[in-house]
Amino acid sequence: MDRVVIVGASAGGLAAAETLRGQGYCGTITLVGDETHLPYDRPPLSKQILSGEWDTDRLPLRARGDIEALGLDLRLGRTAIGVNVQDRSVTLADGEMVGYNALVVATGVRPRRLPGGDGVRGVHVIRTLDNAVALREQLRTARRIVVVGAGFIGAEAASVARGLGLSVTMLEPAPVPLAHAVGEDVGRALTQAHRGHGVDLRTGVMVREILSRDGEVTGVALADGTVEPADIVVVGIGSHPNTEWLEGSGLPLDNGLVCDAFSEAAPGVYGVGDVARWYNPLFGTLMRIEHRTNAAEQGMAVARNLVCEGTRERRPFAPVPYFWSDQYDMRIQAYGHLRGHDEVVVVEGDLAARRFIAAYRQGEHLVGALAVGMPPRAVRSWRGAIAARREWTVIPARSPAGTAPAA
Repeated sequence: MDRVVIVGASAGGLAAAETLRGQGYCGTITLVGDETHLPYDRPPLSKQILSGEWDTDRLPLRARGDIEALGLDLRLGRTAIGVNVQDRSVTLADGEMVGYNALVVATGVRPRRLPGGDGVRGVHVIRTLDNAVALREQLRTARRIVVVGAGFIGAEAASVARGLGLSVTMLEPAPVPLAHAVGEDVGRALTQAHRGHGVDLRTGVMVREILSRDGEVTGVALADGTVEPADIVVVGIGSHPNTEWLEGSGLPLDNGLVCDAFSEAAPGVYGVGDVARWYNPLFGTLMRIEHRTNAAEQGMAVARNLVCEGTRERRPFAPVPYFWSDQYDMRIQAYGHLRGHDEVVVVEGDLAARRFIAAYRQGEHLVGALAVGMPPRAVRSWRGAIAARREWTVIPARSPAGTAPAA
């Protein structure tokens, strides 16, 4: 194997490159990234960077010298637009074709957008460093912000804006925010946190389009015909996996690059991070995880499998996913696969006080645990139980999850 091409220069792509070198791979590693920045950490964008707590110089995942020491063929500010799996080559936007022996697809996702928002000043998404810096600058002079979507990105943006003293309205189409992921009772508890901090959170509300005048945002129009004025609109309504450049290649695409338990989509082609929809044998299902920890772990796993390709040393990628979110004074942490659960119960603490651990059941097994306001060690111990496929009947004494205040 003479050249590995990694398309996507964020946490997953960098982890793959570092692990390849750490495993003794001496061939060429071409790392392609469409941003000009060195690989940087994304979770702080909607937290510490947006609030101004951090300067941007804290974001790089590695110092420039450490990147240079890897001996990479680094192609920053370059975009991949196609791949030929028969010829094993990647085409870049400037027409250059880069051959590979193995290809790692780590192109991530891009935010979904609303009609009327393209090119309008004051309309923001949060995905890149440039996105976060632009929003941070406008937050300094704004008074009214509308956040569309009460998922984790929207919730973190609302939390920062309230901390800066802005008037915040958050609009969410679902009756209970995040209920599809964490359950209705936990979702209601998190909803109350926003309202308790002065956010005008409205559920069951559909946004029709963003309104503007002379290129400046003025508000959002709702499906019922009402208008919500705004100086800033933050759109947090989910994302699209960046797979367009793979279309026509013959690679399996369905809500991401579809991969097997080894994160392999086709011979010599692997998926890493947010763009990969792989079979996790621990939970027996395909999953696509948009969390930084998963991207780094999958990048490392793919690199190890590449080095021992064709041997019995290859191992399936079967992690217990982990994510966290900081909102107001709350640290939210979760292990496992919470979506599609059959039951959720509070095993410690109190929903109303927003200090609790909730456990999630699917079938006869524990599949997840979520903690709010608890020390990391309190929820970390649940990771092992999830990895061991602990039977639900041996979970500690449980109490109903329906003790949250009404939304």
